[in-house]
Amino acid sequence: MHPTLNIAVKAARRAASVINRASTQLDLLTVQTKSPNDFVTEVDRAAENAIVEVLRDAYPGHGILAEESGEVGPANGEESEFTWIIDPLDGTTNFIHGFPQYAISIALAKGGALEHGVVYDPIRNELFTASRGSGAFLNDRRIRVSRRNRLADALLGTGFPYRKFDHVDAYLATFKELTQKSAGIRRPGAAALDLAYVACGRLDGFWEMGLAPWDMAAGTLLIQEAGGLVSDFAGEANHMTTGNLVAGTPKVFGQLLPIVQAYRPANLPA
Repeated sequence: MHPTLNIAVKAARRAASVINRASTQLDLLTVQTKSPNDFVTEVDRAAENAIVEVLRDAYPGHGILAEESGEVGPANGEESEFTWIIDPLDGTTNFIHGFPQYAISIALAKGGALEHGVVYDPIRNELFTASRGSGAFLNDRRIRVSRRNRLADALLGTGFPYRKFDHVDAYLATFKELTQKSAGIRRPGAAALDLAYVACGRLDGFWEMGLAPWDMAAGTLLIQEAGGLVSDFAGEANHMTTGNLVAGTPKVFGQLLPIVQAYRPANLPA
């Protein structure tokens, strides 16, 4: 494992310790609302602090882009082409309800290109890792996207709109068609894990709109290194900017994308 990836894994495990301790005392959590249906707890912040502490200690010259603290420059005050992209607890709503589907997501970008990624499920102790050009792994076992070629045989993942509902009708139309044309659709509620599941073959495709960079970064690299495809709704590589993402095995991706495109509202960035 690359030394930088080792540091990211260390940071993810440090955050997992915070999360696992808190998961036994959910009734004591203080939950705040950032926006409608978008929650944050002291656990999110403590887990993020734990991650940042590990990363800052190892790489003080790197920038940070994290869900709770936003974008922060290098600790040494200098410019850097490296940025850590962090979601300390993807699936907060699941977590506060005791629904066992959430994860820690950490990625490192160099000049905008993703170099390393970690998605860690602290409940199942499943560690997904990837480094550019070195493949994707689940607990040290090499993973690949599934071999399914037909959308009709594919199990898809998605995320329902929950912050803004401007495009919910278009989303529901997409959902309706894909429900009829696939083997099934799942919405577990943690995009980072959904993408990791595409990478290891548990899901064959995925689409969602309105994601943040920290939701997608590590999972995007996992899928690419596992032989899958990822794009925005226009089929381009701007999903980290637009927040709209389609992913899957090469053949399923090719059949999924046109359906998503067919229902994309004209005023929705691709």
